[in-house]
Amino acid sequence: MNRVVTFLIATDADAAVAFYRDKLGLAFVHDDGFALVFDLGGVMLRIAKVPEFTLAQHTVLGWESADIAATVDGLAAKGVAFNRYPNMGQDERGIATFPNGDKVAWFNDPAGNVLSISQHAA
Repeated sequence: MNRVVTFLIATDADAAVAFYRDKLGLAFVHDDGFALVFDLGGVMLRIAKVPEFTLAQHTVLGWESADIAATVDGLAAKGVAFNRYPNMGQDERGIATFPNGDKVAWFNDPAGNVLSISQHAA
């Protein structure tokens, strides 16, 4: 095994391309007929095109950020809405800070997949 490939599922290919390319800034490689292919800095992301699916109730893909507040602000400016969860102690941006100093903010893609931005304490 050499390289990691990651997978997601979407029901609306056009909405997925617009979200991942235009809002998240990922490089769209091509649509191979079965999946939308993106480059995540050398890691392939394949978003399978399906008519329907059951959503996972947890984060399915996330990114680490050196400055989570700036990243969240940048995504919010592009129209990304951040999720609020009960008892997570999230700030006004939707960023939760955990006792060890780690920070996480969650959001959904157009298919409802839960994605996250995190900043880990040193």
